[in-house]
Amino acid sequence: MSGGPILVPILGDQLTRNLASLRGRTKDDTVILMMEVWDEATYVKHHKQKIVLIFSAMRHFAAELEDADWNVDYVRLTDKDNAGSFTGEVARAVERHDPRAIYVVEAGEWRVQQAIEEWPDKFACEVEILSDDRFICSTAEFRNWAEGRKTLRMENFYREMRKKTGLLMADDGNPEGGEWNYDKQNREPPSDEMDAPGRPLFAPDDITQECIDLVEEKFGGHFGSLENFGWPVMRNQAEEAADAFFAERIEKFGPYQDAMVHGQDDLYHSMLSTSINLGLLDPLELCQRAEKAYADGKAPLNSVEGFIRQIIGWREYVRGFYWHFMPELQSRNALNAQRGLPDFYWTGETDMRCMADCIRTTRDNAHAHHIQRLMVLGNFALLAGINPRDVQDWYLAVYADAYEWVELPNVSAMILYADGGKLATKPYAASGNYINKMSNYCKECRYSVSKKTGEGSCPFNSLYWHFMDRHRDKLESNHRIGRIYSTWDRMDASKRQDYRDTAEAFLETLTPASKDWARNQ
Repeated sequence: MSGGPILVPILGDQLTRNLASLRGRTKDDTVILMMEVWDEATYVKHHKQKIVLIFSAMRHFAAELEDADWNVDYVRLTDKDNAGSFTGEVARAVERHDPRAIYVVEAGEWRVQQAIEEWPDKFACEVEILSDDRFICSTAEFRNWAEGRKTLRMENFYREMRKKTGLLMADDGNPEGGEWNYDKQNREPPSDEMDAPGRPLFAPDDITQECIDLVEEKFGGHFGSLENFGWPVMRNQAEEAADAFFAERIEKFGPYQDAMVHGQDDLYHSMLSTSINLGLLDPLELCQRAEKAYADGKAPLNSVEGFIRQIIGWREYVRGFYWHFMPELQSRNALNAQRGLPDFYWTGETDMRCMADCIRTTRDNAHAHHIQRLMVLGNFALLAGINPRDVQDWYLAVYADAYEWVELPNVSAMILYADGGKLATKPYAASGNYINKMSNYCKECRYSVSKKTGEGSCPFNSLYWHFMDRHRDKLESNHRIGRIYSTWDRMDASKRQDYRDTAEAFLETLTPASKDWARNQ
């Protein structure tokens, strides 16, 4: 066996000093390998800001490690011998350093993990694959929780995580305030008095500017703008962004977390998901800060519970769900949706004001909040019957916080109901009424939300009934939406046909996007 060092590959979403593969290592006996590789930058054509964010955060983290006297072997995208893949770069590093062992933390994405699991057979040294204990619930723990259950309700999982962490739990073992979930208090429509403070933006330093120049040169044809780039790329910046959220926005985060306002892209959202998913912020520490804000009387229970539920509920749940159902989840299409993704998802050129605004903020910021993603952009894709793989590629490409483990369950199972109901208890389908209630989009839209059918009617209205009608055989028995068909049946035949004709006429106007928008062909 070689007497060489321990080689520790760190992936682009593992940027934390507390990584399992680093704990217990000594600086004189460890080589940290960090790699910018073409495979990861191009397996979908990621938003320009997403590539800049990951590369800049990686380079800043490498510099931080070097300042702390760690031996860092950093491979840049433009290095002339770059192998283009994680496995290829680890092979080159093995040649350079002759390590006695490789310690690596399991990957977040299925395809990367499959490659890592081949390393023990590819390299002569020992390879130890460690669990990613930055998550509260391990994949094995999730499998044990899911075993034998007829339904995998997130709410039940969330309660288990509350008990495990002790977050918002009273001394008697009951949830703080007597309720587990305060979501009913968190559905306020936008108010004219809303004046959300802007989130901190971080001007590009030399390292980030170098990454911006690289992306413009190498990935100039990718979706998105770099003009507004201001994401945190270092832990101290991420902590400053967290400080601002807890000081200025958490109080109103809960009530207005579902609201949508034209031109107000951030509202009261934390905007911390990019930093959490990169490893710059610890999710449990954030939840503990939120809990303290409630204990100190600085934030109401409904806001704090809603924030905590997003992290130890949804985030942990979708990660477990992803690993439990992969790789089959990628190809599920329970509703047999076959329509190509419309080109306006990339261009933003549509008269539907809600869609145009959500696509605009996606293009400009590599971000849209969860209701914009679910109930506008996703709702349209569901109603129009867009092919799940096209929609999955789009969401994975365009959002700075999107990694497949979090994107795929949310898109395939939550948004598109493509898994047939393992995650969601019903399709999240809605007419224009929902968008009108929760936003100010409809006021100046060319389409009338009050008009149900015919020329100038809101497309969401007819598409909603068209969706329900064509999937009646699959959905009518669902107890959560079965009553909708009673409403449909009470309509006279001519009205039902008007809905069908209006929807079909609108669908005929959609132009499918070129496939090479999302993937290199």
